[in-house]
Amino acid sequence: MARQNQTAIQSVPTADDSQIHTAIPVVLNILDKWQCTEEEKRALLGQLPRSSFYRLQKTPQSVRVTVDLADRLAYLLNIHAGLRLILSDPESVYGWVRRPNDHVWFRGRSAMEIMASGRMEDLIDVFRHIDAARGGWW
Repeated sequence: MARQNQTAIQSVPTADDSQIHTAIPVVLNILDKWQCTEEEKRALLGQLPRSSFYRLQKTPQSVRVTVDLADRLAYLLNIHAGLRLILSDPESVYGWVRRPNDHVWFRGRSAMEIMASGRMEDLIDVFRHIDAARGGWW
């Protein structure tokens, strides 16, 4: 029985390292358009040390891909994609993360204020709120 579970887990499709390395510059571009500071970028990408962050910017293909980094990149890409689906104006797509939000969960904070904590749970929660706003299921 344990062998069956192990096989099922292994059969789940995952991104390979080359796909993740390709996503890094795309995510960095989104973070630039969100006007993130270096501190915010490092927090969003998993509290990266400065040296790792600089290497990630300069040579993304040299960065060791961790599950945490892959998950963070995926959530950031999906947050951006969700915003593009629900907001038509590019300024709104990129500005939304900085605007205070009056939804009860945000309590007047912007999405960036929440996500900049660096906690994976905050990225997930922001994604879920965007996904719910566009009518998605989570």
